[in-house]
Amino acid sequence: MKLLVIARPITFHGGVERATAGLLGGLVERGDAVHLLSPGPDPRLPGVTHHSLAVPPAPPPLRPLVFASAVRLARGRSWDVVQSHERTLGQDVYRAGEGCHRAWLAARGRRGRGVYNAVVLALERQVFARTPRIVAIARLGKTEIERLYGVEPARVRVIYNGVDHGRFERAARERRAARAAAEIAEDRTALLFVGSGFERKGLATAIEALARLPDDARLIVIGKGDIAPYHARAERLGVAKRVVWLGARPDVERWYAAADAVVLPTTYEPFGNVHLEALASGVPIVTTSRAGGAEIVTDQCGAIVEPGDAGAVAAAVERLRAQDRAGLAGACRAAAAPYTHAAQAAAFHALYRGASG
Repeated sequence: MKLLVIARPITFHGGVERATAGLLGGLVERGDAVHLLSPGPDPRLPGVTHHSLAVPPAPPPLRPLVFASAVRLARGRSWDVVQSHERTLGQDVYRAGEGCHRAWLAARGRRGRGVYNAVVLALERQVFARTPRIVAIARLGKTEIERLYGVEPARVRVIYNGVDHGRFERAARERRAARAAAEIAEDRTALLFVGSGFERKGLATAIEALARLPDDARLIVIGKGDIAPYHARAERLGVAKRVVWLGARPDVERWYAAADAVVLPTTYEPFGNVHLEALASGVPIVTTSRAGGAEIVTDQCGAIVEPGDAGAVAAAVERLRAQDRAGLAGACRAAAAPYTHAAQAAAFHALYRGASG
C-alpha cells in the first residue's frame, strides 16, 4: 500500500514526534511504501521516503491555516491513503494526536478568544466535518470529538500509541549510572516529570507535591519551556535544591531508569507517550483523569488523581514507594506489553482497508 503521512517536523525530544516515528516504522515493517510530507530536514527514518514541505512565512495566528494550504498544494494525488497528523483538509484519515483544541481551551477555562484560537477552531471544525475516518488516541478523545463536534461514532476509531519496549527495558539496566549522573543517591526517592508545555502538563502541581514529600525526595524535570516561574515557585516552597532541571533530552529513556515514579499531573493530555514509556521502563506513573493515558493505568502500576491536587499526587507517590520495587516494575511492564508499534500499525491497516476501498 502506498501511504502518505502528513506530520510536523520529526525530532526526537518530543513524545508526539517519537510516536509518529514509531508508527511509520511499524508500517514499513508491514511492507508498505511509506512517504512522509513534513517541513524541515529529512529525519532519515529507515524505509520512509521524505518529501519536504515548503511552508510560507506567516504571522503566528495564521500559521495553522497557511500550513494546511501548503499541504493541499503539495500532497499530489497518487496515494492509496493520505493520513494527516495535523489539522489539514482533504485527507482520508485524520489522527487527532493533539485531541480537540476546543476541549483543551475548556480545560483551561478559556472560550477561544483571539485570532489564533479562532483560526484553529474553525479549521478543526472543518477537519472533523469533512474527514472520512478519524483516529482518536484514547477513549477520552473519541468522546470529546463526538460530543463537541457532533461526529457520528462510526467515523471515530480509537487506536492507542505504541512504544519501543526494548529501548526502555535496556535503559532500565543503567539505573545506577543514571542516578549518579543526576546526583541522586540510591537511598533517595527520584520523581520524574517529562514533557514540554509545563503549564498544561502540571509542573506547578508536581513541584507542590514535592514540597509535601519527605526531604529525601527529588524531582527531575525534562522538557522545553521557560523554567523561571517554576524555579521561583520551588524557591517559595523551599524545594529549589531538590529539583534537577535537565532541559530537553534525546536520551529520555536513561532518566526513566533513574526514577522511582513518574508524575504527570496534567490538565489536558490526549494520551501522552510518557505513560507508555514509564510503564515500559518498569516505573509507575501518577497521572490525572484528564489524561487519555490514564486509561491504561491501574492501582497496580500507578495512580490517577484530579488535576491540580498536589496532596493526592504526594499521597500516591508515598503509596507507590512503599511497595516492593521489583513487583511494581513487573506490573508496570505487563500493563505496557500490549502497546507496540506493530499492534498500532496493524490497527491502522484495518482502517486503511476501508479507506482505500
